[in-house]
Amino acid sequence: MALGAGGVVAQIEGGDRGVAAVDSSNDFEVSGIRVDVSGPNADAARLAGWREAQRKGFVQLSQRLGAGGGLVSDGTLDSIVSSIVVEDEQIGPNRYVARLGVLFDRARAAGLLGVSAAMPRSAPFLVVPVQWSTGVGTVFEQRTVWQEAWARFRTGTSAIDYVRPAGTGPDPLLLDVGQTQRPDRAWWRTLVDSYGASDVLMPTVRLYRQWPGGPVIGVFEARYGPDHRVLQRFTLRVGGPRGVPALLDEAVRRLDGVYQQALRGGYLGTDPGLNPIMPVVETPPEEASDLIVDDPALATTTVAVTLQFDTPDAAAVTGTEAAVRGVPGVTAAATTSLALGGISSMNVSFVGTADALRAALEARGWQVIGTAPTLRIRRAAATSAPPAAAPRSGAGG
Repeated sequence: MALGAGGVVAQIEGGDRGVAAVDSSNDFEVSGIRVDVSGPNADAARLAGWREAQRKGFVQLSQRLGAGGGLVSDGTLDSIVSSIVVEDEQIGPNRYVARLGVLFDRARAAGLLGVSAAMPRSAPFLVVPVQWSTGVGTVFEQRTVWQEAWARFRTGTSAIDYVRPAGTGPDPLLLDVGQTQRPDRAWWRTLVDSYGASDVLMPTVRLYRQWPGGPVIGVFEARYGPDHRVLQRFTLRVGGPRGVPALLDEAVRRLDGVYQQALRGGYLGTDPGLNPIMPVVETPPEEASDLIVDDPALATTTVAVTLQFDTPDAAAVTGTEAAVRGVPGVTAAATTSLALGGISSMNVSFVGTADALRAALEARGWQVIGTAPTLRIRRAAATSAPPAAAPRSGAGG
């Protein structure tokens, strides 16, 4: 028993898992400010660069919020700036070149800019970042670059109230890749309640490395709820491993935009099965029979199909993706397995049935082979016109 207990403690405490969120405040943020200043020494040049970044950042923030882009004194800026974020810097003996970000305290800056400091936020959503790489799924079992990207993301300007676990303590045992596959509402309700959330978001990335040190392709999905409902899927590519952090940061920014758009459109609501305060009300059968939305003929379903296609070169990849996205009913199409000179695979989301997708592809001139969920497509060979008949010689007279 003692050995067993010791093993459990080691499983929880061992390893380097935890990545705490950098910032969860609701400050105004202005990033990507470039400065190039000189001074009598390195410290003076750096301080001058930070002050210049504050001025430029306040002007940009003022213009963004429609306040006219005016400037205030350095003393006032010092009182409303909560922090300086160093994105990249080069320090010389008397010169400072950097790319900086500035965080402004929302309450104080809003008063100066004449805007409201209040910001509507969604119900709290538990963030469970799922990373798939080399066929292995990971959440908080160990530290991942995907978890680090979500920890770096500043949520101050987002309408989504993110609850981001640090990955320490019991997190690796409670929130693992196996839990993400379980639709059971009772256990999910216990989990989201323990983290002070109302529902769960599961942003997912699948990383594909073309060869060691070569390009890296990330296929990202905005998933939410215990049922893994997909809001949107997109693909990003970077030329080498050094660009992976920037690739993931851009993906997190886009996924946040997807979640905010879904929230505004009413697609991102809390699951009643996860919120005991919101009881599930069943509609009486006699009333439900009169509702047109219950007609199965009008129900809209989305199917996921894998299309295999020839890729003799890179142009064939982009061309085929564009052609498939143009098929009516296709909501997403992204290459997940790339084999230049061979056969690649593409994940396609289609509103309708697999047979309807087959018919839509054939109507666009594709030859479709196989059965769902995997179809092989290729351009149908052009039918050549029959040779013209040779004229018959007339009868001799």
